[in-house]
Amino acid sequence: MGANAKEMPVVSKMFCSSNQVVLGVRARPHVVGGGGFVVTDLNSRAVVFRVDGCGVLGKKDQITLTDAYQTPLLLMRRKGGIVEALSIHKRWGGYTQDYVGSQKLVFTLKDPKTCYANNLPVRVSIEQTVENIYCQNFQIKGYFQDKECSIVDSRGNVIAEVGVSKDMKKLRDKNDLYHVVVKPGIDQAFVVGVIAILDYIHNGSTRC
Repeated sequence: MGANAKEMPVVSKMFCSSNQVVLGVRARPHVVGGGGFVVTDLNSRAVVFRVDGCGVLGKKDQITLTDAYQTPLLLMRRKGGIVEALSIHKRWGGYTQDYVGSQKLVFTLKDPKTCYANNLPVRVSIEQTVENIYCQNFQIKGYFQDKECSIVDSRGNVIAEVGVSKDMKKLRDKNDLYHVVVKPGIDQAFVVGVIAILDYIHNGSTRC
């Protein structure tokens, strides 16, 4: 995707930049605020997002994403019940909240259960139908646990990449500090929401 890529506002168009953005992710120790991570713009060094895990919320299988001012943007929670029990996937939903407190499902992440995985991909689907959203389905390629993966759309375009610098690879705590490259036009809040769920699934800083 080039610099003229169409905006894809899943959470809000205010998080869609016309330029490529590189975000830094730093895990919060469980002793500081109960777990989660902070996301900064590596160009300006300003905090952009905060993610609180179940250590903060006191609720298992639930994560929240806020902006720099801690305004709620997304609630991510694991779906349960008979449907998931019969499925080969762990299903997560990402929800926004309107001014009266009603929740709206904006995306779903399906992660194959370990015992049935067989290298099946993690799939992400946009639930809303908006003209500006050019694609509804995405996959995670690579290995998030190694901090080497990409979010790829149905056309094969990479919309975001997770990686670790060469210097950080030498350190034992590389999983606590990594970067995310978000392509032009892509909703950064959506990308960070997906990463927050992957972090939880792989026993990262968001998990109790």
